[in-house]
Amino acid sequence: MRYLGKQEIEDIAVGAALLGTGGGGDPYIGKLMALQAIEDFGPIKLLSLDEVPPSSLIVPSGMMGAPTVMIEKVPNGEEAIAAFKSLEKYLGQEIFATMPIEAGGVNSLLPLALAARLGLPVIDVDGMGRAFPELQMTTFYLDDIPAAPMVIADEKGNSALLTTINNVWGERIARVSTTQMGGSVMMAIYPMQIEQIRQSGIKDILSFEEKIGKTIRLAKANNQNPIEEVLQATGGFELFQGKVSDIERKTVTGFARGTASIEGYGENADETLTLHFQNEHLLAKTEKRLLCVTPDLIAVLDAETALPITTEGLRYGARCVVIGIPSHQKWRTPKGIATCGPGYFGYDVEFQPLESLIRLKGAVK
Repeated sequence: MRYLGKQEIEDIAVGAALLGTGGGGDPYIGKLMALQAIEDFGPIKLLSLDEVPPSSLIVPSGMMGAPTVMIEKVPNGEEAIAAFKSLEKYLGQEIFATMPIEAGGVNSLLPLALAARLGLPVIDVDGMGRAFPELQMTTFYLDDIPAAPMVIADEKGNSALLTTINNVWGERIARVSTTQMGGSVMMAIYPMQIEQIRQSGIKDILSFEEKIGKTIRLAKANNQNPIEEVLQATGGFELFQGKVSDIERKTVTGFARGTASIEGYGENADETLTLHFQNEHLLAKTEKRLLCVTPDLIAVLDAETALPITTEGLRYGARCVVIGIPSHQKWRTPKGIATCGPGYFGYDVEFQPLESLIRLKGAVK
């Protein structure tokens, strides 16, 4: 057990943006909310899975919707509390702690803000090890743990309790409701006993995000190459260097969908990389080469600072380095690939592990 203060939040925000693979919501907004909550209520208690009492009820919290919407529709914090309390009332059991549903952007930080306000601990675990755009895309779903009952709530005071027949229907109904509620909502979802989370969750994820953020911060302070340090910390690979030459982005059916074109320079001077995203980066390919594909992670880093760039933050002319990181082995199972592999998103490519693509195409580690 340890406590998270302001510096830890700063580092987690950077790591969350990187593991968010471009999505998961703007980490800056979540960081400000978490910092303010610490200012008002004190440090946040972080527990490992082994420190949670048996049979404890744990409820993940976070945002659902298009990340671009949050630029103008900033949560006020009351939505999360309303969703949490409504689900607790429905279940008739006191919630022991919360946790992030995914390692991504705002969704790694909103549970911290909620925990500080409610005086609850946060568990150092999540259900993705990265960010994915849909509610059923969790390691809990892979182990047949239901997402419902779940509650979504907006800033106007509306809330909806959903009890669906499966997680895919939960995603469909919640997504339509989210669109009607302004494009983003706060949610309390996947209520679980701690034993289920120990079986299915990806442990130590907040600590890993903190490590990534700290690595970048110290690399700059010590005049080290932050890109190289990030690759070493994450086990990742450098895929492409270039400048953003075009960006097409729109909000459709509750998602930020689009493509970004990156003109290569240096070793990639004769190529153009195309990134395809649905909230998160899902496919990276040039005219001739497939570089990385979901469920493996694709992150875009500023070429000088190594700070992650989200899909809504991509701008024309930005010089960047695209990296790939192998996904957790849970996602490389047949059910994992069926749930969030390229075929699910409509891409006419087969999943190939990043390590295989690196060997075949000669990308630089």
